[in-house]
Amino acid sequence: MRARELGRKSVVVGDRVGLVGDTSGAAGALARIVRIAERSSVLRRTADDDETTAEGRLERVVVANADQLVIVSALADPPPRTGFIDRCLVAAYDADIEPLLCLTKADLAGPEAVLGYYTELELPYVLIRPDSDLAELRALLAGRVSVLVGHSGVGKSTLVNRLVPDAERAVGTVSAIGRGRHTSTSAVVLRLPPPPDPVGDPGWIVDTPGVRSFGLAHVSAESLLHGFPDLVEATVDCPANCPHTADEADCALDAWVAAGKADQRRLASYRRLLASRSGEGDPREPERNPGDPLAGS
Repeated sequence: MRARELGRKSVVVGDRVGLVGDTSGAAGALARIVRIAERSSVLRRTADDDETTAEGRLERVVVANADQLVIVSALADPPPRTGFIDRCLVAAYDADIEPLLCLTKADLAGPEAVLGYYTELELPYVLIRPDSDLAELRALLAGRVSVLVGHSGVGKSTLVNRLVPDAERAVGTVSAIGRGRHTSTSAVVLRLPPPPDPVGDPGWIVDTPGVRSFGLAHVSAESLLHGFPDLVEATVDCPANCPHTADEADCALDAWVAAGKADQRRLASYRRLLASRSGEGDPREPERNPGDPLAGS
């Protein structure tokens, strides 16, 4: 229960709280939350990118006090969507949370196309196959509070069940049109089991429901660029107050890409997000560049 004196202050997954009452955890025990500690980080998302819309003003806190955002993406069935990964990276950097790319179903397709897209970022990643022992992933999760985010059908709940066998998270299938069905319906924080030879804290994971969009209306236009660190240096040569859009003749981003210092697809993704912020795009619909199978959001 939440104490009345907290008013409308909401409690979210990951919050550290003060309790009074019976904290034994026994069946029927009752305690009250009387204090919510200051949050070290807050990962947010909106349903829309445009803050002038009702969906854009509806801000959802995904998790509090996370250290790491694990972006779970399948390499096939459903295919990877770098547009969605880009959105998650923006949200992570904005919340000052370290990102980790977790590529599942590595037995069905290779990671070269996805990793090539992020070459300039040196983005940490881990490959997961059905027969993987998960030792590498466990090492990256140890001592941290990690939140797992991904589209439905990418194998996130299956991964959680392998990491925490007692979790019993519902597992679904991918439909014939390549879309995953929602299986997890609520976020839950789970303690990772200690290894056979425990050394230190094994960490916590937060499993979240599969999402189809990751709105960024809560992120300022300036902070949006920080999700694209491979483009930041180029903006030093931009004119003052440059909007960085494609119709800005003096924007230095085009010359930066033309010189081979960044991937054209990364610039296109950044500009799609800029356009979506102004209401010119819909974050709920897949976006593609012609000939680029990875561009969906």
